[in-house]
Amino acid sequence: MENNRSFYNEILTEHNINPFHKHEIEGANLELRGVNPSCGDEITLKLKVENDKIVDAGYVGDGCAISQASADMMIDLVLGKTKEEALNYANIFLKMIKGEASLEEIESLEEAGALQDISHMPARVKCAVLSWHTLEELFDVE
Repeated sequence: MENNRSFYNEILTEHNINPFHKHEIEGANLELRGVNPSCGDEITLKLKVENDKIVDAGYVGDGCAISQASADMMIDLVLGKTKEEALNYANIFLKMIKGEASLEEIESLEEAGALQDISHMPARVKCAVLSWHTLEELFDVE
């Protein structure tokens, strides 16, 4: 467990200090703002989708380390994927947070699987799922 905790902290810190995907997207054709009113986290998810593939993605916004790192990790996973694949990752991530995902499913989330322990921190769950719910809503409103 101690090893997992340091892995979690390392990944969270890395995605916070050096967020690879926190920037504007030129030519984004899908955009949605997600807000967590209980703590003030907010992100605007921007996707450029061509031929059903996410060819570019980014986010802008402010919030706690967990909300921002989770958004960055999510984009790592969904970039280059189809809408269906991206929504499948969102479904697995949300199952993981509820404690319902299998080990194989969690492993498929790559670095985002490090957020598994958030399920034991109820106050932080909304932070971790903000970008994933925003992704789902973005494709629902399309």
